[in-house]
Amino acid sequence: MPAIPTLCLLALLQPQPAQPPAGAPTPPAAPAAAQPAPEEPLPDFSRASVIERLRFEASRVLPLARCPDTQRFLLATSFLDFPGDRAIWQHKAKGLALTPGEYDGLPKDEREGFVERAISETDYFYTKYGSPLAYARPLQIACDAAGGEGSLQGKRILDFGYGGVGHLRLLAMLGAHTVGVDVDPVLRAIYAWPGDTGPVPGASFFDRQMPEGSVALVTGRFPAEPAAATAVGTGFDLILSKNTLKNGYINPEQPVDKRMLVDLGVPNDVFVKELASRLNTGGYLLIYNLSPAQNPEKYIPWADGRCPFPRDMLEAAGLEVVKFDENDDAAARALGRALMWDRGEHPMDLEKDLFALYTLCRKKEPGRSHP
Repeated sequence: MPAIPTLCLLALLQPQPAQPPAGAPTPPAAPAAAQPAPEEPLPDFSRASVIERLRFEASRVLPLARCPDTQRFLLATSFLDFPGDRAIWQHKAKGLALTPGEYDGLPKDEREGFVERAISETDYFYTKYGSPLAYARPLQIACDAAGGEGSLQGKRILDFGYGGVGHLRLLAMLGAHTVGVDVDPVLRAIYAWPGDTGPVPGASFFDRQMPEGSVALVTGRFPAEPAAATAVGTGFDLILSKNTLKNGYINPEQPVDKRMLVDLGVPNDVFVKELASRLNTGGYLLIYNLSPAQNPEKYIPWADGRCPFPRDMLEAAGLEVVKFDENDDAAARALGRALMWDRGEHPMDLEKDLFALYTLCRKKEPGRSHP
């Protein structure tokens, strides 16, 4: 089936102009602008719902999406449910986060140090990591690698370090079965309400009804903790990690506070073999990292977005390396402009402070040697 025209999809997200009453005279055509059109005003999201904000962002990112599944991923923002405001109880010193029911069940002498934290609908979708639609670019890469149309329906997708449920729900609306794993206890508490996980009805587009998908979330250090390793499961068609598996987080070139690092809990080669073992033959591993410029005066680990695993380590685990530390700066900056990272109170200099690298691997057939 040919790709859905982007302009047709975009029209569904754009507000339509009011129509003049019947019989009204046709207004004169506007004169041609002598000067370039001024930059579009920055929307006031304080008066918009979180779903309206996501739909607005989707309309801006949509022209960058070539693959039909990536386009539908963005369009599915129109089918998101309003989660409602909620609250959790957090003990930062102990690294704990509880639902209200869990907090109420604590003995009174164990409640000391917990602080109630309000979770708005914006917090629910954006958490502290920004728009879930930033996943549109890595999904485009995965979609292109898998052959375009139909690359997501019925597929199992694992996100290592998922950081927020928004993109997982959008993928589930396309018929994917998604699993997110993260060590952050706050995410477990935020997404513990009925309907946050489990079956997700497929979105109904003008050309097709998507099958039912699902969302499952796992809290723990995968694969070091047996419970997390078991809960994640196997048989994935795509394993994705965005902004988590960075060389600077795992193999820092200078001493840094361990709280700034990602502790895999196992040696790097063991971790890679575990990922590969969870992939179906022909499935893909995609490590996609956005990074700022390195600070020449004080090393920042998150600025080193290179793949933390050498090519030969990936190949030894049974993976065919399709792309290794591929430069994706131009596409990332286009995404940044679409999501308005270069505007607002803290604008980013996209050309000087946004860089992207990705590594894409495919699981080889058993017994097949690397070419």
